[in-house]
Amino acid sequence: MGKPVNPRRVGEKEALAVATTVRGSPYKLNLVAGLIRGKKVGDALNILTFSKKAMAIDVRKVLASAIANAENNHNLDVDALVVKEASVGKALVMKRFTPRARGRASRIIKPFSRIRVVVRELGDEAENA
Repeated sequence: MGKPVNPRRVGEKEALAVATTVRGSPYKLNLVAGLIRGKKVGDALNILTFSKKAMAIDVRKVLASAIANAENNHNLDVDALVVKEASVGKALVMKRFTPRARGRASRIIKPFSRIRVVVRELGDEAENA
């Protein structure tokens, strides 16, 4: 009697990639993630490659990982993939202190974020409609 199989967290024609500790605020990352939601993966990679936002590098890495997971682990067609979900959440926050005038100190907040990207394969019925 072994341990039961862990159920899939996404659908049958979907693949997932998660980055758990990305150094940057969730607000800034969510602005970049909003650029690729609902787009085809080729278009999304182009948008992230040529974006001026520094956070686009981390989002592009997670998207590339999701595409690789779809191709290698789930045997999905890369040309038919669409970004179904690109969500950002809070992770840990490092707190540091810096000296200020008259013997005081002030807090420096260094936030980390989580990025979750789900790609989905479009079927033939969606392309014909």
